[in-house]
Amino acid sequence: MATALSGVATTPAAAQGFTYNPPHTRPKPAPAAQTGQMLVQAVEVNYDYNNSRVAAVGSVQMFYNGTTVEADKVIYDQKTKRLHAEGNVRMTDADGKITYANLLDLSDDYRDGFVDSLRVDTADSTRMAATRAERNAGNYTVFQNGVYTACAACKDDPKKPPLWQVKGARIIHDQTEKMMYFEDARLEFFGVPMAYLPYFSTPDPTVKRKTGFLMPGVTSVTNNGFGIETPFYWAIAPDYDATISPRYTTRQGLLMQGEFRQRLMDGAYQIRAYGINQQDPGAYANTVGDKAFRGGVESKGQFALNDKWVWGWDAVALSDYTFLQDYRLSMYKDPYASFLNLQTEAISQLYLTGVGDRSFFDARTIYYLSFSGSQSSVPVVLPVVDYANVVRNNILGGELSYKTNFTSLSRDTADFNSISTLGTANSLCNTTSADPLARTPANCLLRGMPGTYTRFTAEAEWRRSFTDPMGQIFTPFAIMRVDAINSSISNQPGVSNFLPVGDTQALRVMPTVGLEYRYPFINVQPWGTTTLEPIAQVIIRPNETYAGKLPNEDAQSMNFDASNLFSVDKFSGYDRVEGGSRANVGVQATTQFDRGGSVSMLFGQSYQLFGMNSFAVHDVTNTGVDSGLATSRSDYVARVNYSPNRTYTFSTRARFDEASMNVSRFEAEGRASFDRWSVSLMYGNYAPQLDLGYLTRREGLLGSGSIKVASNWVVTGAARWDLEANKINQYTVGAGYVDDCFIMGVNYVTSYNYVSNLATPPVLSHSVMLQIGLRTLGNSTAAGANGAIQ
Repeated sequence: MATALSGVATTPAAAQGFTYNPPHTRPKPAPAAQTGQMLVQAVEVNYDYNNSRVAAVGSVQMFYNGTTVEADKVIYDQKTKRLHAEGNVRMTDADGKITYANLLDLSDDYRDGFVDSLRVDTADSTRMAATRAERNAGNYTVFQNGVYTACAACKDDPKKPPLWQVKGARIIHDQTEKMMYFEDARLEFFGVPMAYLPYFSTPDPTVKRKTGFLMPGVTSVTNNGFGIETPFYWAIAPDYDATISPRYTTRQGLLMQGEFRQRLMDGAYQIRAYGINQQDPGAYANTVGDKAFRGGVESKGQFALNDKWVWGWDAVALSDYTFLQDYRLSMYKDPYASFLNLQTEAISQLYLTGVGDRSFFDARTIYYLSFSGSQSSVPVVLPVVDYANVVRNNILGGELSYKTNFTSLSRDTADFNSISTLGTANSLCNTTSADPLARTPANCLLRGMPGTYTRFTAEAEWRRSFTDPMGQIFTPFAIMRVDAINSSISNQPGVSNFLPVGDTQALRVMPTVGLEYRYPFINVQPWGTTTLEPIAQVIIRPNETYAGKLPNEDAQSMNFDASNLFSVDKFSGYDRVEGGSRANVGVQATTQFDRGGSVSMLFGQSYQLFGMNSFAVHDVTNTGVDSGLATSRSDYVARVNYSPNRTYTFSTRARFDEASMNVSRFEAEGRASFDRWSVSLMYGNYAPQLDLGYLTRREGLLGSGSIKVASNWVVTGAARWDLEANKINQYTVGAGYVDDCFIMGVNYVTSYNYVSNLATPPVLSHSVMLQIGLRTLGNSTAAGANGAIQ
């Protein structure tokens, strides 16, 4: 039976469901606009007019001011405006918070009162329990002998202690400040006390940002000693905040860190600063000398001009190049990347990027801060601009596209790499030698020229496909590329052995016409469909002008395999352009199985038809010389991919010597992914490349895997095995636990630390990191490393 109660007076009703009009002696109702309307449903409703009480008994449900109260019995006292509920009490407020209790006594506006033997479930899946709770002024709730957790109850045994919980003699919830204060608190895991805190506070679960101290973290690094970091977060305004993170280390003293972040209407930016006056500068004497003060400033930001254009920056300024590594710092706040020394360089750049339906634009200036220490041999890029566009309308029935690149860079000191057995700390190729004969193409590569280098490249391409009645596909294409180059190369020792020093201007034009032919044969069987496709490509063009006589900054990587067999220009960048006429031929086969799975294969070879072979030219980096393309008949390349189902994938890539069929390069990779575990294994075998400085065969295995040992536990690992040296030279193992309220991860990683003298072998470093996160309370990390450079 339901009853509507307006104000503090009631409109009585009997179990039969009729409406009863009270006598004139009952209290005068308060205006409904001020008090709202109370709805009651119960098996029986009794009215005590002498004491102004209403009692609802039996499966009581009451709704008032957005709050629902359910209980075995509810008594409402009109004189005191108190609501008393007892027996299986369940109260649900407007925010979705549910309170369970044996007894509840509150004012009718729920601002004051007490609850005995209660349990509270909030809308964000946090839970609280207490023997008694008292509520005052509508803002303060004091839980006596309280328990708090963000973990769900065990489905099989709800009485079982949760994964973690915090017990306190008193837990005070200030709803105005949205803070929770714990007194005489104990942190328990599975009901076992693990930590004691006489007092601590935390924002309540509804808070996303709140000023206060964050969870502390600890570190241990050989050169820094034991360290503890206690961040303080300052929520200055809804759109910006700051974090101050002092870290005290036993060996080096106090490292101060600060971060400021602000989000604007069209983007966001952040600034971080560090500084320390080292107590023991000698710990890093090998890298930075006896420098006492070390620090840095970092910033990044990105803003949208509209739905297609964004601009932004990354900026880094450091007292020395190893500061971030030595103190395991990273502006991206990835504790694993920063602590485990996964960064190799810092980039300062200013960029503008635009993306259209068929076009792309990117312009940026770049300054690389190398952690290797040879900063003077690292280029400053001012700027690099790329633009590409595909014309919307067909031209002569085909597709026309064009792209441009403008690059301008400068470098103070030449960057030489040794390619001989003398490539040690005493090598003639090291940068301290003043003898120009010490650096020659016989024992060195000039990875970076000293001086300034500017190049503008424009390229247009047209292609169209025709299919004849027999199913043969003919695709003619034409390409026109123009490079305008200006360089001013400093006459440093040995540079003239590689490039003409002084000012050089060059105009390089490369017209290209070609035809690609494909003839796919399709065979359909009950078990699947096989497509066999011979492919031939003929390219006609003149020789590359200025081959090997110009700087090569962006086309130093060259790996000839099945992926670029049919590329018109196989160089990876703009500083080199492939010249001479060439034919690329191969055959491709693909089978799709009706029951799932597929296998694909490609085998082919490239032929230099006439003209100069660009890959046989020794340039400043010997790009292409040992690629398998330097002869008139290239090495054979092959690829096989097999995927029987979604679980397994296998792939192999190979290059075989054209004359002897010896393996020049071979890679095999297999992956398997199941519900509970995944594994991958890669094998690599690479022949010596003397002209590139690889004097011996390289062979190794790289494996990784993860297994879900339980519903929430994952174990991971990876290792690299150098088969030539017969040793595992780098590995990592880790374990993690993740559920709805708790995160824990521990990782052991080996990595390499480098010193400023590049000829000195890197030192293997061992690092351990522990990360723990309690939902709604925060995350904490503990890390340690040794093997750092002393």
